[in-house]
Amino acid sequence: MIRNPALISDRIKVSFEFFPPKAREHEGALWHTIERLTAMQPDFVSVTYGAGGSTQDRTLATLRRLAQRTDLPAAGHLTCVGKSKAEVDAVARDYAAAGIKRIVALRGDAPADQGRYAPHPQGYRDAADLVAGLTRIGDFDISVAAYPESHPDSPSPEADLDNLKRKLDAGARRAITQFFFEPETYLRFMDRARAAGITAPIIPGILPVTNFKTVQEFAKRCGAAIPAWLARTFEGLDEDPATRELIAATVAVDLCLKLQTQGVTDFHIYTLNRAELTLAICHMLGLRSGVLRRRHRSHGEDVAGHATTA
Repeated sequence: MIRNPALISDRIKVSFEFFPPKAREHEGALWHTIERLTAMQPDFVSVTYGAGGSTQDRTLATLRRLAQRTDLPAAGHLTCVGKSKAEVDAVARDYAAAGIKRIVALRGDAPADQGRYAPHPQGYRDAADLVAGLTRIGDFDISVAAYPESHPDSPSPEADLDNLKRKLDAGARRAITQFFFEPETYLRFMDRARAAGITAPIIPGILPVTNFKTVQEFAKRCGAAIPAWLARTFEGLDEDPATRELIAATVAVDLCLKLQTQGVTDFHIYTLNRAELTLAICHMLGLRSGVLRRRHRSHGEDVAGHATTA
């Protein structure tokens, strides 16, 4: 049952993940989403980095625009797969030069034709090694990934937790989890993490299910379980996107509220660049857009204004 959101909104914080536009004609949709979600005053936002750095230029361009035109604390994703240390370090320095001092440091997935991951001969071995390298370049605020159901490449849940601890000990300040759909999955993981001596914040990653078949493919690659009830919930809706989106928001909010009853207050939402869906989730969690003070750097002035609504 959803409780009175007015009782919980002051304790809930959100952060958002965006992906860079695939083409110039998609830029408008992304910036519409960013402008609308700014009203939720997120703790930070992140911009993804494609496999093997395939979106490197677009990721950097998006981050630059965020730094120049908004006051949103922005984090750039960065992977080490298929790149030398020098190449990865150059991207990190580009981020810093653009005013981006937050990084989500990830190992990255192996290319489809490679099979299992193997580090570049002159590259970082893994995400922990990448975090250590970033701390030598600058004073970055670094986040890393956590896997409540263990990374598919990990030999055991214990080894996966050891790897997470290595990343945090190397200099990361927090972890953001892969998506999951049962609150117990996260809560059991947190119990094991704390028992293993991990004290850093671990923010649950929330993925709204807008396309069930796509989520099934994502889950296979990252080792996330798809509960039977979730499959039944989306059964028969392949050709009904409007209904899927309504259900996606409800399912995501239900998960967040169940976690909130156990003391969880921070949520990282994988927005899929969908403004209305993400706003619906935030609204149902009790978050409201208020008067925001935005700095228009291009004009060198502060302007107070209300969030726009569509």
